[in-house]
Amino acid sequence: MPTHLATLNIAVFAANEKLLPIAQSFAQQLQIPIAERDNDSFDYLMKLTECPTIPGFYLELHQTAKGSPGPLFIDFTAGKNAHRRHVGEGRKQTLARAIGLKANFNPVILDTTGGLGRDAFVLASLGCEVTLLERHPIIYQLLKNAIERARHHSNTSEIATKLQCIHTNAHTYLNDTANIKPMDVIYLDPMYPHRNSSAKVKKEMQYLQAIAGKDSDADELLELAIASGIHRIVVKRPSGADHLNQRKPQAVVSSKNTRYDIYLTT
Repeated sequence: MPTHLATLNIAVFAANEKLLPIAQSFAQQLQIPIAERDNDSFDYLMKLTECPTIPGFYLELHQTAKGSPGPLFIDFTAGKNAHRRHVGEGRKQTLARAIGLKANFNPVILDTTGGLGRDAFVLASLGCEVTLLERHPIIYQLLKNAIERARHHSNTSEIATKLQCIHTNAHTYLNDTANIKPMDVIYLDPMYPHRNSSAKVKKEMQYLQAIAGKDSDADELLELAIASGIHRIVVKRPSGADHLNQRKPQAVVSSKNTRYDIYLTT
């Protein structure tokens, strides 16, 4: 079993026999068992269910204990992501300004902390090509599944083609200069215990912290990003949080609850 999953009592569960071959493939890749029943024999279940309207399947992470929050599920076609796409402030929003979007310039972005992919999806909806790196195998599979479903949905297919997700450690990826030559911006959003009143965000953070832990190497990742020679490094932080590695940025773009620290290498 991969070391990321060694401490998790987790299995894959297919909602029907049609999805069983896919579930078996997941189980083999992740070196985890297949659950024969949808029950609480495991602490976590990766559940596969059929999509009713588009090709493919839904992938959800469930915590089985009584009183646990609902499933962790990434969806770019509906809910919060769709709302942000429809009513967002476009290139005037703080994220777009921090990244450096201009009227005639859509930077190519390397998102080193893929996570739930929300910011990457917003940037892709504004015209940017985004490569997401995610090192945790479960989060990667959830993110990959969301991108694949978005590519089959009429409202998001064009946006989703601008997203590429890679299962890798960002440190390893940045150490290969061939990977970063096409990039204009490196984006970091290390995990942080966000103070937010939304129950949904709390649920997602509970899952992410439980299965992936904290980004204890975020300071090192910032230094590696700066050393890469990419012109612009953007770090997302909660308002009031310390700068990564106590390194003062050259510029800051802020909103009510979020701050973007900008490091310029040239």
